[in-house]
Amino acid sequence: MAVVDAGGFGTAAVDLGLSQSAVSHAVASLERTLTGPLIVRATPVRTTALGDAILPHARSALAASDAIRDAAALHDATTSGTVRLAATPTVCQGLLPSLLRHWEERLPAVRVRVFQGSGEETEAWLASAAADAAVVVDPPDERGAPLATDPFLALLPQDHPLAGEESVHITELADDPLILSPNGCERHIRTIHRLADQEYTPAHRVRDLRTLISMVQSGLGVSILPEVSRPLVPDDLVLVPVTPHHSRSLVLRGPRERPWSPAVHALVDSVARRPPGAGE
Repeated sequence: MAVVDAGGFGTAAVDLGLSQSAVSHAVASLERTLTGPLIVRATPVRTTALGDAILPHARSALAASDAIRDAAALHDATTSGTVRLAATPTVCQGLLPSLLRHWEERLPAVRVRVFQGSGEETEAWLASAAADAAVVVDPPDERGAPLATDPFLALLPQDHPLAGEESVHITELADDPLILSPNGCERHIRTIHRLADQEYTPAHRVRDLRTLISMVQSGLGVSILPEVSRPLVPDDLVLVPVTPHHSRSLVLRGPRERPWSPAVHALVDSVARRPPGAGE
């Protein structure tokens, strides 16, 4: 359409912000797909019979594409309200800062209030309507926007014999006291031990993640944390991938049993439309 409207490849290239060669290749590729010439290369160019036949449909397709983008932009711009968002401490530290910046830019009329709790608390708040949305782990259905695949890593002091390894097998940590936070991650850590046929015997269970980190810093043991907790790890500790490899899925979603508000839909939809890697 650009070539036809501009009357030539050179002017169309300027209008599209592409090189003339790129435009020429694109038209040639389209002609191969449609198995026939679309344009007579002359000055000015003109359409062939096949080109005449498809041109109205091409204009309709581009108009529809523009209308879809306009509708999405209007939806985002006019959606308003407050969303109470529940998330775990590691998610609050590792994922939410970039998400909150994204929503402030894309959905300025939506106010997001963050409530931090354990994995069990966030899911309970969502189920009881105390929260409107949550970042949940391994949800049972496909509704929502995937945020990350979150692998598990060993948290070790820098002077630990295995701190410089590319990965650590869970059996290599058998002699180290295992310090855990009894939250939603524990079932995944049990799975890692089961996959390795390794006995699961935590030495300490502490609720507060800062206390856990402080104990590892003091040489009282090691721990296993999800990748999303990396921003919380101080410089004197290291995270090393654990084998057998195991990960969890983090998904932004609304409640399972209730309709989602327009503001929750807008948050989820805007995350789903983000380019891969945005905000990382």
